[in-house]
Amino acid sequence: MRPSHHHGHEGHRHHFGRRGPGHHGRGWDSGSGERRGGRRRVFDSAELRLVLLKLIADQPRHGYELIRAIEDLTGGSYVPSPGMVYPTLTMLLEMGHVAEAKSEGPRKAFAVTEDGISELAAKKTEVDALFARLAELANQQERTDSAPIRRAMSNLRAVLIHRLGREDIQMQTLHEAVSIIDEAAQKIERLT
Repeated sequence: MRPSHHHGHEGHRHHFGRRGPGHHGRGWDSGSGERRGGRRRVFDSAELRLVLLKLIADQPRHGYELIRAIEDLTGGSYVPSPGMVYPTLTMLLEMGHVAEAKSEGPRKAFAVTEDGISELAAKKTEVDALFARLAELANQQERTDSAPIRRAMSNLRAVLIHRLGREDIQMQTLHEAVSIIDEAAQKIERLT
């Protein structure tokens, strides 16, 4: 098990998707909010800082809007946690790259400053690459979360629960079911 690296706050964990209870934007995944092997990092803190800065430069936004914008850009496959976004916004504020903007309601909105615009111009290639990565996450989400795949995975899950959930199930039947699933996985892996 890999050691976790916390930096004084809960901020380095990411949430994935919000397609309703139990779905977490992955369609057929476990619904635990984690991928097998734990959560993945999409951006390091410097990269997230640039993504947020670019989104704020596009239009003034508050933290929740930034989280939703990233979720939308990735087709629901990646949602940064508030514990990652809000400290990054504070850092952008302290660096002078954003400033508080006048906003309606209780949420604090941020607007880009001249220093922020200069930072984005200096790192344009990196910013473009980061947004290309977001687009690729959306493409990947679309490929793996299509309706036919969701339907087939849901059907498989229902059959497994119905057929293998009975009290009188024989171990031989369980082993045969596992073998069928493993064989299907191998065939899918070999598809070109």
